[in-house]
Amino acid sequence: MGWQRQILRVNLTEGTSTVEPLNMDWANDYLGERGLATKYLWEMMDPKADAMSPENVLIFATGPLTGTMASTSGRYAVVTKGPLTNAIACSNSGGKFGAELKYAGYDLLILEGRSDKPVYLHIVDDEVQILPADDIWGTTVWHTEEYLKAHHQNPLLKVASIGVSGEKGVLFACVVNDLHRAAGRSGVGAVMGSKNLKAIAVHGTKGVAVKDPKAFMKAVNHTKKLLEDNEGRQDLTENGTNSMIDMMQEFGGLPTRNFNEVQFEGTENINPAAMKKVHANGHRNLLTNKACFGCTIACGRIAHIDKDHFSIVNRPQYRHASGGLEYETAYAFGPVVGVDDIDALTFAGYMMNEHGMDPISFGATLAAAMELYEMGVLTEKDTDGVPLNFGNAEALTIMAEKTGKFEGFGQQLGLGSKRLCEKYGHPELSMSVKGQEFAGYDSRALQGMGLGYATSNRGACHLKHDTFAEDMEDQTGAGKAVACKSSQDRVSAVDSTGLCLFTTAAWGLEEFAMQIDGACEGEWTEARLLEIGERVWNLERRFNLAAGLTAADDTLPKRLLEVPAPSGTAKGKVNQLDIMLPQYYQERGWTPDGVPTNETLSRLRL
Repeated sequence: MGWQRQILRVNLTEGTSTVEPLNMDWANDYLGERGLATKYLWEMMDPKADAMSPENVLIFATGPLTGTMASTSGRYAVVTKGPLTNAIACSNSGGKFGAELKYAGYDLLILEGRSDKPVYLHIVDDEVQILPADDIWGTTVWHTEEYLKAHHQNPLLKVASIGVSGEKGVLFACVVNDLHRAAGRSGVGAVMGSKNLKAIAVHGTKGVAVKDPKAFMKAVNHTKKLLEDNEGRQDLTENGTNSMIDMMQEFGGLPTRNFNEVQFEGTENINPAAMKKVHANGHRNLLTNKACFGCTIACGRIAHIDKDHFSIVNRPQYRHASGGLEYETAYAFGPVVGVDDIDALTFAGYMMNEHGMDPISFGATLAAAMELYEMGVLTEKDTDGVPLNFGNAEALTIMAEKTGKFEGFGQQLGLGSKRLCEKYGHPELSMSVKGQEFAGYDSRALQGMGLGYATSNRGACHLKHDTFAEDMEDQTGAGKAVACKSSQDRVSAVDSTGLCLFTTAAWGLEEFAMQIDGACEGEWTEARLLEIGERVWNLERRFNLAAGLTAADDTLPKRLLEVPAPSGTAKGKVNQLDIMLPQYYQERGWTPDGVPTNETLSRLRL
């Protein structure tokens, strides 16, 4: 129960689909979603394979609680080898697609090989079709979803698709579902494009059964009440994630102008208050909030652009509502590129959704390009005549669209900051780990965040660990190794349930365990989940080591290690990775070279 106990395997080279029983031994050891997909990936492919080759495997994975009555039960993950990092990629998304895949009867969808021509999948319960995508190849995510629903005369279809950026191999292309939710990081959309797979359209009618409905609903009602009463949840509902921009500004941890600064003078123009402000012409950026499937938090934002804004003048197709600013989009289109025009930020967000790109990597890559431009390394001859000065709102909107359409200098931005900066002779300007760009937290102010960035298995990531409370209390590296390791294990477990990480504002692993225990066979405890999380983390590490990564990849850019923060509460400080990293390896039970010891592997049954 909880699991559907079957997987759908599609071989795109052969044009076949088969249904197989779920390996329940693996499910009991890895739970679902992130963990279970990682196990399948590990068993199915050579980690040394090129991420863009047919040998790479692309897995869409639900968790045992996906599609249930539990709060936030719409999550799914896309797991593969990421082309941005050449490391394991696990990109998580909400919306409604994950629950629909589960309702069709599948815990995992495994995609192998490469079609010799563009195709899409049409799945209605047991009926699986691989169909020509000639009419939608080369079109946007928004067009693709609308077309497929109309073509199949089924408005209940849930669609996950890629834009031209994914087709053309933009290394941070993502998979977009439900128009503006995304499996957004590490280039999973580029992998999908490399397989000539445009979209997956699913309609399921089977529902999800649980082991003990009374016990499950008792746990669900209890945990929903905890969320209802929680102040963190209330802030997410009221302000979305973008309330972080004011906090990071005050703290001095807000990356600004490619991490040259840690505070931005324009936050009041792009923060939650600015989103709600009613202007003289009656325009208000924020229209409403929105929830994913089964969610009682509703942190999503729906916004629109002032009809007189330069980005949409004479472009009526963009005079509609779509996903609004969340913290990472606000950071990536705002402080890190020096822009404080809220409508320009919103338009850039539209481009990410319409064309299927990761806003964090795009914004941070544009920031690196802007620094190269201001240094004189790039000129307007390189940048299609567009001056890439920090603060240029028009440049932001133009380059967002060019990258999405893979045109002009957008093709260079599509490389990501690591390859872009290497190409132009200044690799030190890429603010990334393992090739993946930083989220909106400067690790000179947040030491544990820096350690988490450096050791994240999918490259720099703020969502695979949680040392936020410890970082706000103490700006040294003391104790951060323990906090980072334990939180990475917890997050790995949560990511494997099918529920959203934002529930941890009110829940600990005990609350997840009681819901899984009501839904799934066997006995589920907090300790068991923590062990699963640690097992998942170490298996991801093994994948990366087998792919060729080493301890040398667990590092941060010199700017964060050698250049002191210029202002804020961490003024004069650098990140203390040199102190924290050896302690972290020891806490993990790894060698000084970052390799899990035989004792650790044996204890975790790896």
